[in-house]
Amino acid sequence: MKRTKKNSKSKKLWLKIPLVIILLLVLGVGVYAYSVYHNAKETVNNKMHEPVDAIDPDVTKKKVKATEPLNILLLGIDQRSNDKGRSDALIVLSLDPANDKMQLISIPRDTRTTIIGKGFADKINHAYAYGGSDMSVATVENFLDIDLDYYVRMNMEGLQELVDQLGTISVNNEIAWNDGKYDFTTGPVEMDGDKTMHFVRMRKQDPNGDFGRTKRQRQVIEGIVNKGASVGSVGKINGVIDILGHNMATNLDFDDMKKLLRGYKDTRKNIVSYQMKGSGTYIKTNGKDIYYLVVPDEEISKVHGMISGNGQ
Repeated sequence: MKRTKKNSKSKKLWLKIPLVIILLLVLGVGVYAYSVYHNAKETVNNKMHEPVDAIDPDVTKKKVKATEPLNILLLGIDQRSNDKGRSDALIVLSLDPANDKMQLISIPRDTRTTIIGKGFADKINHAYAYGGSDMSVATVENFLDIDLDYYVRMNMEGLQELVDQLGTISVNNEIAWNDGKYDFTTGPVEMDGDKTMHFVRMRKQDPNGDFGRTKRQRQVIEGIVNKGASVGSVGKINGVIDILGHNMATNLDFDDMKKLLRGYKDTRKNIVSYQMKGSGTYIKTNGKDIYYLVVPDEEISKVHGMISGNGQ
């Protein structure tokens, strides 16, 4: 089935943003207006486009032409000065155009699985450190027994700029807290880039810990999707494109994005979010006790069914 082919700790806490790249450039309204068409094409094809061996573009293009369901791996990268970084956020984005449905399935970064190309088990986010986007794609495909059609990699450095370029985003906050700078009340919260960073970084005051933080991150993603798809954001798209050009890489080319715009734009009407579940444990590795999240086979099978049943 397979196709072959510490910046600060706080930075690691926000790495769910790569979804917005797809949605603003691919699913958003008016992105290809004449005034920004040339800039978008040059940026995508010359700055963002990075094919990987693990994904066969000919197979994917046939699926897009037939408007079949697609799976896209979204990677959020904590890129440090001395190495290429780790994909501390992994989301499988499934697009089901027949039912106008989008699924966001988060894979916890500490998930223990076989790293394809290395032949040993490790945290799934280490695949990027070992072999970049290509190894991450192959490892996620193997872990969930699925085919991925595209990937999008985003450095979190551009997050604050991106939200500020859009103006503000709105989320429905479920727990109240104050982090010393901002007071987050329950209910609708309007946020600029800096406040958004504070919103997604909080963990210790959340009774659900990392899982609660991940849920807030998905809320922010939906907020960005809605703002980016609004007509009011059209005049800001050139700035958005420039920010993305410096912070994003993908195997999507400009023609792919145009086709996705035409055939898959309505999938954002029904967004379903899911976080894979597992048990945290320490396993002795190379003489050290290392923390891993062990995801049971039943959970993997469930997620495989959610993705493979997309559009059926």
